[in-house]
Amino acid sequence: MRIRIATRNSALAIWQAEEVSRLLQLQHPGLSAELIKMTTTGDRLLHKSLATQGGKGLFVKELENGLLERQADIAVHSMKDVPVELPPALHLPVILKRDNPYDALVSRQYAALEALPAGAIIGTSSMRRACQVKATFPKLEIKLLRGNVSTRLAKLDRGDYDAILLAVAGLKRLGLMQRIRACMTADQMVPAIGQGAIGIECRRDDAQIESLIHPLNHMETQTCVLAERAVSQTLLGGCQLPIAGFAELDHERLRLRALVGDPEGRHICRSERTGHSKEPVQLGQQVAADLRLQGADKILAGLS
Repeated sequence: MRIRIATRNSALAIWQAEEVSRLLQLQHPGLSAELIKMTTTGDRLLHKSLATQGGKGLFVKELENGLLERQADIAVHSMKDVPVELPPALHLPVILKRDNPYDALVSRQYAALEALPAGAIIGTSSMRRACQVKATFPKLEIKLLRGNVSTRLAKLDRGDYDAILLAVAGLKRLGLMQRIRACMTADQMVPAIGQGAIGIECRRDDAQIESLIHPLNHMETQTCVLAERAVSQTLLGGCQLPIAGFAELDHERLRLRALVGDPEGRHICRSERTGHSKEPVQLGQQVAADLRLQGADKILAGLS
């Protein structure tokens, strides 16, 4: 049997698709896999902030169209890029075991955000990261940084930025852990919803493919990501907006923390709750309600 895997045509996305292919072939000896590489809208808009270009689905729309048009059987995504609303004919039944979910500071000379002098330039394309940096370090300057990981590192190395912020998982998957100067905790910077997790999307009517990929699902990760995504879904927020969410599971105890902030860090709404692992969506909705009471809707409305 052959399975066709839709993926973005970037080094990191291809690594993720190849990892899914490897795991599927371990589960199903004799299975062959073909990567269907696609360039997405988000990949083309390299000089603009994604939040100003609609945000939702900019890295997945073309892959989803490939599924709907039956050019591919599954699509592999970084979960932090996946909108909470999917086309009715598609779903995300499988989420792989999460890798490191945290953010990393990469710099040529500074080992921590605290070490950066006033006026230092931090590169990021993430409003989530920007609002948290500005809230704690208001004298640092945020400058837009787009492109794939190697492009971003090259811009840092030629001196365009004093430091940049990237996901630890992406650097790890590309064999670039040596570039990390500091790995931030969730107390220092709440991660993006779904960060570090890989999701597999497929058609709802394709029971054979769903059965094929089901062994790759990691229930603990799926539970955490469901809680995180419920925050964004309740707030009607896209993955390019300044919404952070991070859930941790300890046996049946699910802890969820989340925030919404304006990009300048002047107003940060925060919430943390614990609940039962069997009710991740309800927990996410409760946390979103807390954020709403603090003015999260007003912040997000001002950015839409």
